[in-house]
Amino acid sequence: MKARVLVVDDAVFMRKMISDILESSGFEIVGEADNGADAVEKYNEIKPDIVTMDIIMPEMNGIDAVKKIVSTDSSARVIMCSALGQQALVQDALKAGARDFLIKPFNASRVVEVIEKVLKLPATA
Repeated sequence: MKARVLVVDDAVFMRKMISDILESSGFEIVGEADNGADAVEKYNEIKPDIVTMDIIMPEMNGIDAVKKIVSTDSSARVIMCSALGQQALVQDALKAGARDFLIKPFNASRVVEVIEKVLKLPATA
């Protein structure tokens, strides 16, 4: 069965890049969101297997979105996506409940490797 992915990023081209990498590797993109508030809403609607989440976004940032998602579903699998130089924010995101992270610009094989690794993790952190 294909893993169902929610892709969250405020930049359309980044969502497209991640979606293309994942779809070409057999994952199913079940939704997209362009801010943290929308991500929380879509997560609760769709219940994806995994989420890729940008950190810096309008309305609600990725860290706050992870906190909200994990507060309602402790088994949520969220992977943070950040630019170089955002290590402190990545640490905050991991403390908030994210399972792993990816650094932009994306390396396709690394994206797939991290997604597959996180999917194998036990349901609760």
